[in-house]
Amino acid sequence: MTEIDRLKSLMDILNFRTQRDFALALNIKDGSLSDILRGRGSRISAFIKDRLVYKLNVNIEWLETGVGEPIMKIGPVISEAKEGVPYFDISLSDADTLILMEEQAEYFVNYKPFNDCTAYLPVYGDSMYPRYASGEIIAIREITNFDVLQWGEAYVVMTDEKANHLRSIKMIYQHADQNKLILRSSNPNFKGDTIIDKSNITSLYIIKGKITRNLI
Repeated sequence: MTEIDRLKSLMDILNFRTQRDFALALNIKDGSLSDILRGRGSRISAFIKDRLVYKLNVNIEWLETGVGEPIMKIGPVISEAKEGVPYFDISLSDADTLILMEEQAEYFVNYKPFNDCTAYLPVYGDSMYPRYASGEIIAIREITNFDVLQWGEAYVVMTDEKANHLRSIKMIYQHADQNKLILRSSNPNFKGDTIIDKSNITSLYIIKGKITRNLI
């Protein structure tokens, strides 16, 4: 079996009735999934593989090689030792910077899909609901090249005084001016976009996924 064959088999393994349901679960377009399943691409992109891991707990080793079980059985594990990614129990509004020291961590979360992340943080507020609800925990990875971003994805954005020291979780979209970015909430009750200059960003982190407290 090829990667594509194993991807097709996941629909049955995970009890998805239609290809559209499968695409919705991955938060990708039905047409994009259709192209993959029909073999129009030579391989499954890293972006899709990330979605399979953190949304459906798929074992990527199995997907790529056929070795092991299709679905990972072990979820996030808390470690008192420095094993995994540090969790910091702070609110973004209270953080001057996200240059965080390991000794300040509440604990460490060892969870293979997110072990390449910088930190775990709690979500406060409802501006990103239902994508991220208050009380959930997000896994973030630092971004250093602001010219290579994934439009429509959620980021933790921190800015300097010229942008009013903004500290927020927002979806980022492309602006007509390549030196600017559009920030947008996913909650329709939080209307209006925020436009910032890239030069005013002090720290930027992509949100790779989330976990809930009852998993750890």
